[in-house]
Amino acid sequence: RLITVKDGLALPTITAFRLLAARLKALGRSNPILLKDCLTFPATPWAPHLALLRAGVVIGALLADGIGDAILVRGEAGAGQSLRLAYNILQAAGCRSFKTDYVACPSCGRTLFNLQTVTARIKARTEHLKGVKIAIMGCIVNGPGEMADADFGYVGGAPNKINLYVGKQPIKFNIPEAEAVDRLVDLIREHGKWVEPEPVGAAAQ
Repeated sequence: RLITVKDGLALPTITAFRLLAARLKALGRSNPILLKDCLTFPATPWAPHLALLRAGVVIGALLADGIGDAILVRGEAGAGQSLRLAYNILQAAGCRSFKTDYVACPSCGRTLFNLQTVTARIKARTEHLKGVKIAIMGCIVNGPGEMADADFGYVGGAPNKINLYVGKQPIKFNIPEAEAVDRLVDLIREHGKWVEPEPVGAAAQ
């Protein structure tokens, strides 16, 4: 039977669910836990964007702890927006994979290409690859360390030159920037992670 914490409980949300999980474990029970985002309410209701931000912080923290089997996100008039946020929380916590995951550095003086433009170009080519994690890093100084568990990496190696990684391993060096996105796609294909995108409109048929 699904179990959750009562709304309005006078405990911080994360603390309440951690206590529930610990109590179930002590009792030797394995009931699935439903995570909800709103247990205590201010006198004035949360603005929708703040309610959703709070949901991401609270539910994401619990999922990262390994607590939770289902989630309920509230705070939007439309169910679609809340559902999209729920999917994003599950993806970010590593619990489910619904889409391509991207990791990009915040950019600094060492960045060797236009991070926003290149990221958009890579997304346009790869955003249909469910479950693939791609890192886009501006330089080789911090990039390889920051890309951690990415499947593939696109890293600035020198001005107008890109190095490509598989996991933490550099595979191709000094690729001209103009060709680098195509070479990244080739690399993904070589490692069996590429699928062709569905034709536009195919999903609706």
